[in-house]
Amino acid sequence: MNWLITENKKIVNINGIPVLNISDLRLEIIKLSKRVIGFFGKKENDNIRLFVVLADDSEGKLYISSTIFEKEVKEYESLTQIIPAFHMFEREFYEEFGIKPLNHPWLKPVRDHKTEYKFFEMEGEEVHQVAVGPIHAGVIEPGHFRFMCHGEKIYDLEIQLGWQHRGVEDLMLSQASNQLAESICGDSVIAQNLAYSNVIESLTGTEVTNKAQLIRLIALEMERSAIHIGDLGAIAGDIAYLMGASIFGATRTLIINTMLEISGSRFGRGLITTGGVNFDIDKEMADRILSVIAKVSSDVERTTKVMLASPTVASRLEKTGVVSEENARSLGLVGTAARASGVNLDTRFDHREKWYQDIENRMTKADGDVYSRTRLRYKEIKQSFHIIKKLLEKLKEFEQEQLEVQVGQMQANSFVVSMTEGWRGEVVHIAMTDENAKLSRYKIKDASFNNWFALAMAVRNNGISDFPLCNKSFNLSYCGNDL
Repeated sequence: MNWLITENKKIVNINGIPVLNISDLRLEIIKLSKRVIGFFGKKENDNIRLFVVLADDSEGKLYISSTIFEKEVKEYESLTQIIPAFHMFEREFYEEFGIKPLNHPWLKPVRDHKTEYKFFEMEGEEVHQVAVGPIHAGVIEPGHFRFMCHGEKIYDLEIQLGWQHRGVEDLMLSQASNQLAESICGDSVIAQNLAYSNVIESLTGTEVTNKAQLIRLIALEMERSAIHIGDLGAIAGDIAYLMGASIFGATRTLIINTMLEISGSRFGRGLITTGGVNFDIDKEMADRILSVIAKVSSDVERTTKVMLASPTVASRLEKTGVVSEENARSLGLVGTAARASGVNLDTRFDHREKWYQDIENRMTKADGDVYSRTRLRYKEIKQSFHIIKKLLEKLKEFEQEQLEVQVGQMQANSFVVSMTEGWRGEVVHIAMTDENAKLSRYKIKDASFNNWFALAMAVRNNGISDFPLCNKSFNLSYCGNDL
């Protein structure tokens, strides 16, 4: 076998992962034609072992294989020229280990600021550059945006990140904890912490109670709905639709304040722990959640429908910042960015999370523009509230169960992939242990890693004044990319 076939959150033995030569592995990847979710290296003595993880979303399966680059081997033929979705993965691998993907069309740094970043250049009358960041006028994270414009029209945008590369993956090897996991990305506390907890629980053979599983997913859907509501407000603000900005801001607060009542943190810090959860949702709290989402759902529905029915709003959102389905598939987009372009990927449904199996998952209008990304958020808010209601009803069956169980020791020579559908898209944590049952490699992929290039594609041939609106419609993470 050239691939080890497994599933989300299932532990496998590293010694069972095939090792092919790089030429054969490259051909296997092209032939298999599955979606890449992991492409990363690990140092083994003087050699580098490259691990590849592909997802078959239609079957809920994961394919794992590897190759070894001996010390003197410093190059291989790039996959990106055949499968563009590999472009960020190959750039990252080259940056970390110096093994060059030959004929890669865009081999530039991902996070490294010691290497000069050579921006794309255009020449011609009335062609000019606009540079924004990394320090911004607003209180946001650092990123540099370089626009190549002709008059007001954007011909190209390059996005340079890595300004706060914190070395999170290395920290995981020495300081792995729920506190570190929930600090990876501040607006995805639940998604990141859940992905981490699932990894550790898989490595230790820990079976979390049904009660704890349900509470975790209720929090995940609350996080999704809260951030989506905030994004609707941000989009409304960027087109000067101030009524929407005000109402969405207030309704978002109701959701995160309810999270505060559950866990003591508006963003859910401290709620999830390996082995379960630290806080219960009893009948009184469940009733409180239901009351809040009933009010928020009504307010969001009324405000969204009025906003999207406005001709001035529609004129700003429709056909602005378009990413076609073809480009979305080619670039490997995930999450809301993918679904708004017609690519129906969702880890909750594709990789068989048991508590989502009886929930209907329908696509919404998918033209790949700001309008589609806005409307999709509204649809997902409604869907999250529907899911929360179902999970709260299910929770009644397990009210006598424990919140937390004891976590055992990690197994040696193990490998596990954990995928969680955060509000931006899939969050992937991959962990390995050595022969002493210690973490030897920890790899993290936020949805933003896949989707930043889509923003650059979206603004092409748009006016430069459309950039803030396009940017808000994706709302990607700087720190989730920089790690």
